[in-house]
Amino acid sequence: MMRECKMHTFQVLTKRAERLSHTNALIDWPDNVWMGVSVENQKVVKRIELLSRTNAKVKFLSCEPLIGPLPSMNLSNIDWVIVGGESDHRPRPMDKAWVIDIKKQCHSQNILFFFKQWGGTNKKKSGRELDGSIYNEMPEPTQAIDI
Repeated sequence: MMRECKMHTFQVLTKRAERLSHTNALIDWPDNVWMGVSVENQKVVKRIELLSRTNAKVKFLSCEPLIGPLPSMNLSNIDWVIVGGESDHRPRPMDKAWVIDIKKQCHSQNILFFFKQWGGTNKKKSGRELDGSIYNEMPEPTQAIDI
């Protein structure tokens, strides 16, 4: 269905990056299917390397909820990083320094950076501003529609 609906961009997100290693060769990745992995803290950075080995046209990280620092990530072959805090009745805190560090890593490696939210018990109130700016960077969707 995703292959047939070229007018849509599908963002597929998983925590099961090991499964990607096994299924990648079986998938003929359409350009409109973007593949991502959740990377919420240092314990799961291995997911980045597993994602980077896939043949997906666009590869992205969802660092949401960001619950720990992610220093010195290898972002080779990654196109986009989304960062956000946890939203819940008892959200785990997200340190601004972690977000700034990820933004610097992205920009130094020419990776697109999207800051989604600070999170908290009222995410709308806490907003999306990071040092006075809104970061909405994202890859250009593929618009391959046959008419």
